[in-house]
Amino acid sequence: MSKKSKEKKNLKSSLLILLLLAILLIASTYAWFTANRTVTISSLEVNVQAQNGLQISTDAEDWKAVITSEDILTGAYVGNTNKIPVSMAPVSTDGTVADGNMNMFYGVMEPNDEGRYALTATQETDSTTDKYIVFDIFLKADEAMDLTLTSDSSVGVKEESTDKGLQNASRVAFVNKGSVATTAGSAAAIALKGGTSFSVGDRKTVIWEPNAGSHTAEAIANNPYGGTITDGQQVTYYGVKAEIDTPIDRATINDGSDDTHFAEMTGAGLTKTNKGAEETANFFHIDKGITKVRIYMWVEGQDVDCDNSASGTDIVFNVQFNAPEA
Repeated sequence: MSKKSKEKKNLKSSLLILLLLAILLIASTYAWFTANRTVTISSLEVNVQAQNGLQISTDAEDWKAVITSEDILTGAYVGNTNKIPVSMAPVSTDGTVADGNMNMFYGVMEPNDEGRYALTATQETDSTTDKYIVFDIFLKADEAMDLTLTSDSSVGVKEESTDKGLQNASRVAFVNKGSVATTAGSAAAIALKGGTSFSVGDRKTVIWEPNAGSHTAEAIANNPYGGTITDGQQVTYYGVKAEIDTPIDRATINDGSDDTHFAEMTGAGLTKTNKGAEETANFFHIDKGITKVRIYMWVEGQDVDCDNSASGTDIVFNVQFNAPEA
């Protein structure tokens, strides 16, 4: 065989390998989106059931029974960093709170030099982000109390939108930034910047996974992290806790081997549903007076249900607090 024929044959073989690799990458299921895709926010409803002395506000002055998206964006206190973007992109967190804000990381999954998908991540800033929802509310209570979420609280899909299962990867976090006496006034309440990092059993910061046991057929058939999952099973995942400058291979981002960049988000530490005595009885604690609460809503990139097949969905967030009966 001539040298020219060998070179031509080698070129064909190389092209065939690249084609097979491209098909493999396209057909595989990966956590995070592997393309520039987002999820549309069709509506946001934040409801608080005002009973037994519980009231809500976005500026610690105008107290209501229910607040809306308009209240959050136009009726909030001066200097707020509330954000309700028109679309979302996957982010991740381990629930670490610094200076009253939860650390959130935006991940990008791209092919590396070896043709395998690898993850990089950069930290987001609440005041400038366009990838997740974040806002402050104030709760006024006549006594210390443990709040629950009502059965109307949910994260779902807009009625006329195609259900692709992305709501299964949704998360909502509540960060208690501290309390002041009712007589302290709005300025003192607004200045609160506390907040503890998420930990099992700590009701000062809660991460709610409303659809923990629901999984798409794609996630069940092609678990991006390996292993077998079933519908109804809450899957432990590893939230991003530090920026990732050097791409990390997809195979190791959720196996617990890298505690520098990831932290285990154990199922036992997350509030799984809004139904059942165990979850609702230990949901969220506030003190007597005015409590500042920072709320985060996002699509968790490390969740098994966050993949390309689920992108392009209209998600509806409904949150309704309930005070205990007297």
